[in-house]
Amino acid sequence: MQLLHLDSSVLGGASVSRQLSAELVARHRALHPGIQVVSRDLAADPVLHLSGAHLAAFNGAATEDATITADLVKGNAYMDELFASDILVIGAPMYNLSIPTPLKAWIDRIAVAGKTFRYTATGPEGLLKGKRAFIASARGGVYSAGSPAAGLEHQESYLIGLLAFLGITDVTVVRAEGIAMGPEAKKAAVAEALADIAAISA
Repeated sequence: MQLLHLDSSVLGGASVSRQLSAELVARHRALHPGIQVVSRDLAADPVLHLSGAHLAAFNGAATEDATITADLVKGNAYMDELFASDILVIGAPMYNLSIPTPLKAWIDRIAVAGKTFRYTATGPEGLLKGKRAFIASARGGVYSAGSPAAGLEHQESYLIGLLAFLGITDVTVVRAEGIAMGPEAKKAAVAEALADIAAISA
C-alpha cells in the first residue's frame, strides 16, 4: 500500500495544514503498518505553471529548453506517484478563498484527459476509482456550511469536486477554521481537527 502526501502551505513549521497532514500520515502509518509514504512539498519544490511551451510538448513538439524538459519530467513523476498510491493526503490551506497556486500547478499536471479522466457520450468519467483522499484544510476565517461567508468557499469544494471528477469519491475533510480569530479559537480548532484524525479508522 502506498500513500501520497502533498503539502502546499508556504508557512513551513508554522502551518496548521502541515500539522494536520502530518498527523493524517501518522494515523495511516498506525492503521497500515508497512505503508509506503511518498511526500511532495509543493510549496518548496513546485512545478512551473502551464505555458504554451508545455502544451506544445504535450502535443509532441520537441523542446530544447532544459528548464521545460526538467519540469516535464517532474510532472510525469507526479502522475506516476498518483497512479501508484492508494491513499492521498492533501495539505490545503485556504489562500484568498481558494487553494495555493503550487497545488493548482500539481492538479494541472495530473488532471489529464485520457489518463486520469476521459470524455464519454454521457459526460466525463474519472479513471482513478478505488482510491481514498484526505484533505487537511486550514483557514483563517469561518467558511463552513451555514456560516455567513460559506458562499465564498472555493477551497474544499474545489478539491472535492476535482477529486470526484477524477474518480476519487471517498474523500474525508479534516478542518481547522477560524485560526486567525485569536489564540483560543486557533487552539480549539486545531484540537478538534486532531480529534477527528484520531478517530479515523481503516
